[in-house]
Amino acid sequence: MMHLETFGRAGEPPLLLLHGGGVAGWMWEPMRAHLPPQARVLVPDLPGHGRSAAEDYASHHDTVELLAQILEGEGRPATVAGFSLGAQLAVLLAALRPDLVERVVVISAQAMPLRMTGPTLALLGATAGLARNEKFARLQARELFVPESHMADYLQTSSALSRETLLTSVEENLRFVPPADWATFPGSALILVGAAEKKLMRRSAAALHAALPQSTIEVVDGCGHGIPLQRPEWLARRITEARGG
Repeated sequence: MMHLETFGRAGEPPLLLLHGGGVAGWMWEPMRAHLPPQARVLVPDLPGHGRSAAEDYASHHDTVELLAQILEGEGRPATVAGFSLGAQLAVLLAALRPDLVERVVVISAQAMPLRMTGPTLALLGATAGLARNEKFARLQARELFVPESHMADYLQTSSALSRETLLTSVEENLRFVPPADWATFPGSALILVGAAEKKLMRRSAAALHAALPQSTIEVVDGCGHGIPLQRPEWLARRITEARGG
């Protein structure tokens, strides 16, 4: 069962926020604080993460099916914003269920498969236990720009992440390519990438934009792989603008 938090007023246009791998729905709290109080916001903890840690992450496609069930219960198309692994899910959800998604905000999605996936996963498997080491976890948190106010949340989420969830979610992330249906998504799409992110991430953003030419691509100055936590107020304003107010 995937844990879901809901905020705002039922019946308002829904905004579904999808967190990245190794974190949980709490990562959206700094940004959500800048959204209108009546906004209908849906924040799941993805399988294997946070309050959904009891059930391991199985696949992107299985997760998209669960997310589609959430949106089917809303009764109207949603804006879907995702970060990193969550951004890949947002692309899949928009491509496979455009009836449920009227606009998508794709933040720091890798969309070009890593060539050395096998050795990378082997190394990850050998070092998976480090996620429970507080010193190592704090180093990882800095890479994601987790603020000190949410450090306890990150440490708890990281320590509860199972080896199976870690390996499966990372493999899905590294092997991800947008489905063919992404090119025919009829809604609006905003693709964001940090100016200081790795070249692969910037190339991935360009590839997603090239596959969907009517999309908008923006390179966010001063940001690495952590736009929602580095620029929460700006991102809330940008998503609100994309939704038309």
